Amino acid sequence: MEIQDFVGHYKNHPVLFIGTGFSLRYLQNSFGWNELLEFISNELTGNEEFYYDLKAESMENGEYSYDLLATRLEIEFNKCLAADRKGKFEAINDIFYKNMKEGKKLSRFKIYITEILNGLLIRPDKSNEIDALIRARKNIGSVITTNYDRLCEKVFEFNPLIGNDILLSNPYGSVYKIHGCVTDSDNIIITRDDYNNFNNKYELIRAQLLSIFIHNPIIFIGYSISDSNIKSLLKTIFSYVNVNTELAKKIRDNFLLVEYAPGDHTTEITEHDIDIESMATIRINKIKTDNYTAIYDALSKLVLPVSAMDIRKVQKVWNTIKSGGEIKVNITENIDELKNEDMVLAVGSERTVKYEFQTKTEMIQNYFKIVDEANSQLISLLNKQVISTRERFPVFAFSSICENLINEEKYKNRQVDKIVADLKGYVKECGNEYSTITDITDNLPDWKVIGGIMYSVMDDNISIEELKNYLEEHSGRCDTDFRKLLCLYDYLAF
Repeated sequence: MEIQDFVGHYKNHPVLFIGTGFSLRYLQNSFGWNELLEFISNELTGNEEFYYDLKAESMENGEYSYDLLATRLEIEFNKCLAADRKGKFEAINDIFYKNMKEGKKLSRFKIYITEILNGLLIRPDKSNEIDALIRARKNIGSVITTNYDRLCEKVFEFNPLIGNDILLSNPYGSVYKIHGCVTDSDNIIITRDDYNNFNNKYELIRAQLLSIFIHNPIIFIGYSISDSNIKSLLKTIFSYVNVNTELAKKIRDNFLLVEYAPGDHTTEITEHDIDIESMATIRINKIKTDNYTAIYDALSKLVLPVSAMDIRKVQKVWNTIKSGGEIKVNITENIDELKNEDMVLAVGSERTVKYEFQTKTEMIQNYFKIVDEANSQLISLLNKQVISTRERFPVFAFSSICENLINEEKYKNRQVDKIVADLKGYVKECGNEYSTITDITDNLPDWKVIGGIMYSVMDDNISIEELKNYLEEHSGRCDTDFRKLLCLYDYLAF
């Protein structure tokens, strides 16, 4: 089965389970477990054989135990820094002693890990793939990750949940950081004691995640088929769910493992058997490929009755209702007699609630987010609205995303006419030779700024990219001046 057909069968918003391979693919400053520990050891001692000795001492049952290796390296690291207050790692010691003065004991070793992984240096050759993933995020329910870095938060714009916050979470629109985050070194899980403590407290978190796995499709990215995280997770799920039941089949059918295969551009889904210790063999779906864009495009094109974004908003209101918040609930009909497709849930002010949609003003305010996500479902709501002859509305980008936009040519011609009229009015008064928007805002009077920017963009003194950056910095505005610039950008860019 092709990836597009497989994803097209989803009835609910998928959840991404993201591992180390994801960060290795997209970040310049990312490490596998072995590589991270080796880097820290070499920075500490300058002697690669020191690390090899630690590694040799950390073998159990014929395999390297990296949690044990991390335990031993942490001891050495913390001891060396304590003995060398003003040395190479002075900045790490500064953070350690600052927290000690405040009554909080941190591990210097984990502080250093957060410093190493704190930056987000995206690989330039993967920018188009990241853009494809951004377009897909509108259909992603939430993300679960064992990674420490903040790449998931940057790409998905979801709320990160660390430690006990996971138990109090909103399942939609969250990044579950089950092994900790660079924003809080105290919650980093890397040593043997960390994992033991995590496993002792994991029962409640496991129950939370199990609910997600039962109700949502799960896509694993950044793991190999032999990864211990995958096997441990499957063992956990099927220790609660009998493997021979319909529920177990539903969970298996919803699983997709994306396994990296350099240079392979296949888009075909296959089945794969995984042997789980002390359990039956589990069959899951797998795609082995280097064509991640095809996967993200399939997710972006998924059409579901309600967007993940709207579910996140409604769930927030629902949680307030459950907690005793003063929110009125009005049920207008006997909902037991209504079909699902006939129901409408409206949330808003008691004065204004009626059956509507995102307004034209909101679309302008959210223009770049809608375009980045290629949100054709949202754009199609324009067909239920009228753009008047007096309005300045950016239709070129939206029409390139949504193929069934009504009155597309009429709106485009009207947009161009207004741009031409604006430029004619500004030519005499606002002509200038400035080469940056900052120069214009600093040197021209306020009433000439918008005309000056439009003139300079059309005169090729200011790039479309600079205009875009200026508009993004002022996103959320919807006044006439903002609309003039946005319509010009929209026309030139699309």
